[in-house]
Amino acid sequence: MEEFSVKKANHFKILTVLTIAASLSLGAYIYTAKEVSISVDDDTREVISYDNTVEELLKAEGITLNKGTYINVPLDIKLEDNMNIIIKTPKPYTLTIGDVQDEVVSVHVKVKDILKDMNIELGEKDYTYPELNDNVVTGGEIKIFKVKEVVEETQEVIPHENIVNNSNKLDIGVVKVVQEGKNGLKNIKVKKVFENDKLVSENVIEEKTIEKPVPKIVEKGTRNRLASSRGNTRYKKAITMTATAYDLSYESCGKKPGDKHYGLTASGTKARVGAVAVDPRVIPLGTKLYVESLDGTKDYGFCIAEDTGGAIKNNKIDLFFNTAKEVRNFGRRKVKVYILE
Repeated sequence: MEEFSVKKANHFKILTVLTIAASLSLGAYIYTAKEVSISVDDDTREVISYDNTVEELLKAEGITLNKGTYINVPLDIKLEDNMNIIIKTPKPYTLTIGDVQDEVVSVHVKVKDILKDMNIELGEKDYTYPELNDNVVTGGEIKIFKVKEVVEETQEVIPHENIVNNSNKLDIGVVKVVQEGKNGLKNIKVKKVFENDKLVSENVIEEKTIEKPVPKIVEKGTRNRLASSRGNTRYKKAITMTATAYDLSYESCGKKPGDKHYGLTASGTKARVGAVAVDPRVIPLGTKLYVESLDGTKDYGFCIAEDTGGAIKNNKIDLFFNTAKEVRNFGRRKVKVYILE
């Protein structure tokens, strides 16, 4: 009877030990469970895992990491309670710079983060669309504008001014240059702005005169009255001409008494003092004239353009005299011929 009691007591001890061991094992098992947060592209879920490493957990959850996928912890790190695992999958975007487009992928959605991921640095004046702090939808386009400013210097001519002053000291139709004009010069600075090598604006930022222009000053004659023995006579134009003289001698006109047209002008009038020969292209026949001497001698005076001559071309005039002596004495000289109204 005593032996049975001992055996019963031993059996009870064994059961107690087994119960305690089982309890300890269950407690250890429960103790190894970990609460973990998994975020995949901002989709977050909370899980309780008994896995040993992050890689085992992802496999158990059916999460596959493709090439380029971002994860914030190493795969072989041991799971810890309250661990946050962040996963970002790569997304396609179109990157445009000028006329060049590239298809890129990045785990980020904010423009500045995507560009940083692509190792793209922007200059101080460069900008993007959308803006750097904006998010881009998957498959969206990011436009980059590379801005370059260039200052160019050029020189430009400053045209001189033309000043015309009327002068009653000069005959009408006469123009006298009092001062020759001269163009000036200025230096111009222009700022040009290029976006992706295309000119988008240019502005003058500085103009500096290097040389001032000198105006051209001209006096225009307005005098149209001639003081003569008949008083003041109005005229339309005054021309400085070379004057010669002729008479009815054969040496002058190439005709002898009795020849056809001897003693007659080209207009059919009688050759006489006051009838002069001209170039009809310059002075039409029949024009009333006044011939003024420019050497201090007596003026030839009033006359009419009635004759022509083979040697009388352009600004030449041939004055009729009665005698060969007067012709010789006159010779060749400068005169001013007034075309009368």
